[in-house]
Amino acid sequence: MIRLDNISKQNGHQLLFIEASAALLRGEKTGLVGPNGAGKTTLFRMITGQEQPDEGQVLVDRGISIGFFSQDVGEMSGRSAVAEVMDGAGDVSTVAAELHALEHALGDPEQADNLDALIERFGEVQGRFESLGGYALEGRAREVLNGLSFTQEMMDGDVGTLSGGWKMRVALARILLMRPDVMLLDEPSNHLDLESLIWLEQFLAGYDGALLMTSHDREFMNRVINKIIEIDGGTLTSYSGDYAFYEQQRALNEKQQQAQFERQQAMLAKEIKFIERFKARASHATQVQSRVKKLDKIDRVEPPKRRQTVSFEFMPAPRSGEDVVNLKNVHKSYGQRPIYQGLDLLVRRKERCCVLGVNGAGKSTLLKLVTGTTEPDEGTVALGGSVRMGYFAQHAMELLDGERTVFQALEDAHPRAGQGSLRTLAGCFGFSGDEVDKKCRVLSGGEKARLVMAIMLYDPPNFLVLDEPTNHLDMATKEMLINALAQYEGTMLFVSHDRHFLAALSNRVLELTPEGIHQYGGGYTEYVTRTGHEAPGLHA
Repeated sequence: MIRLDNISKQNGHQLLFIEASAALLRGEKTGLVGPNGAGKTTLFRMITGQEQPDEGQVLVDRGISIGFFSQDVGEMSGRSAVAEVMDGAGDVSTVAAELHALEHALGDPEQADNLDALIERFGEVQGRFESLGGYALEGRAREVLNGLSFTQEMMDGDVGTLSGGWKMRVALARILLMRPDVMLLDEPSNHLDLESLIWLEQFLAGYDGALLMTSHDREFMNRVINKIIEIDGGTLTSYSGDYAFYEQQRALNEKQQQAQFERQQAMLAKEIKFIERFKARASHATQVQSRVKKLDKIDRVEPPKRRQTVSFEFMPAPRSGEDVVNLKNVHKSYGQRPIYQGLDLLVRRKERCCVLGVNGAGKSTLLKLVTGTTEPDEGTVALGGSVRMGYFAQHAMELLDGERTVFQALEDAHPRAGQGSLRTLAGCFGFSGDEVDKKCRVLSGGEKARLVMAIMLYDPPNFLVLDEPTNHLDMATKEMLINALAQYEGTMLFVSHDRHFLAALSNRVLELTPEGIHQYGGGYTEYVTRTGHEAPGLHA
């Protein structure tokens, strides 16, 4: 369906692709992987024709429709979420807009003189809408939005009132409703809750076109894709299989390349030693010349490229009392809507509680109550003895001073720390070399999240409260964080939609339901085994 044929592309001084080739075929669900800045977004833009390769060709079969979801969703306002989603469906959306305008005109007393003409036109447009499958399309649009956790009220309300994350879901729904021949999805798993993520997995499993996507969610990738295209050092390498297979295969290839490199280096050393030893002897001149020519002709094996891996180790946190936080008879409402009515909860030392619940169940509210960010209407929230708390919230990234550099932000937070230890800390969280001099205002979402995490974890609290800590983090940083938190001696209370993160770190599950909190020991894996579903909104 789509072929990338010997493409080369340079951005400024950076060579992104050097005579790289790959193909997307119908039925293939492909994950696009590579380090940040390797050229994943540029590749999407070349396939959609927004950019051209410097050399080579991007060949697209005639008549192929392409749907592209990116993080840049643009402006949305003035119509309902359903209308916005249907707008991506071609002619039928234009007809739907006229039908909607005619409905308004028919109910407008000032248009009474044109009533006959309006009724006649309404009949024509309605017939056209019906023949294009418009009524079925609206049902399908609502089905997709429902899968992405929209309420009926949100579907029919002005899309302009939605937050950025929900607008992302509207943009994603447009592509899914369109069901193009080729779907390009750039980080579709960002901003989705667990239920929506699992629904999207099932939707993509039933999609029969060609899919190319990026995602920082390992579990999501493993369940959706059957092929990997890796961008590395300007080349494109294809692997059959899921992400786990790709990791194994890549490690094996690196091991073989390292062994091949070492064998060749040993052989070269032996030959060079012979040449050095006998080059001055006339009796060995022919042999020396022969070996010099042989060395000139040898294709040199390159050592495998080493991926920069980051690791972070916690300094020991001071010990807290056995009872870390105690909520008694807590009531909390927002306007007329009750969230908690008589909630009791005790979190004890060394527990790692993950909080699950459908949208609106009160996950973030629970974290805000525990951290004192919001007050209960009734009841008490009491922290235990010697508890030092660290709170990672999504809004924490907005509180960074845009004019301060990464290093200055670390210094401001830890004025007594030595420069060397702060630079080491910055390096652990992916800020090496000149990157520590970047202003906070130019940082990406992922970089801001890493910086906030670094500030919080340098002098570790003994109680970590984390609200979606893995949003925006790439797989390498996420893995580093999981490894670091696995060694952490303190207590954790966290919300996450990343199943790998949930399974690796939780030892207790708090499931928020209208009937109260259901508690499960043994963590997320145990929860899935016992309930038969991966999220509270899904039932086996």
